[in-house]
Amino acid sequence: MQTQGSVFDDLARLMTGAMGVAQGVSEEAKTFVRTQADRFVADMDLVSRDEFEALQETVRELRAKVAELEAKLER
Repeated sequence: MQTQGSVFDDLARLMTGAMGVAQGVSEEAKTFVRTQADRFVADMDLVSRDEFEALQETVRELRAKVAELEAKLER
């Protein structure tokens, strides 16, 4: 019966080691995917959210100015 306990202890140690390896591989995979995604986005030359919102506000102001000038021309 002692041999069977030893086998279960060995199996438990093996499973614990396998889980540690699996977690390490998982973290490596996440890091790789994140790095590739960051590189892909950088290569696309996208603008930041702040830049987009600033440009959007500028467009709103210009549209208002154009509407104001059009109204003056119609008078």
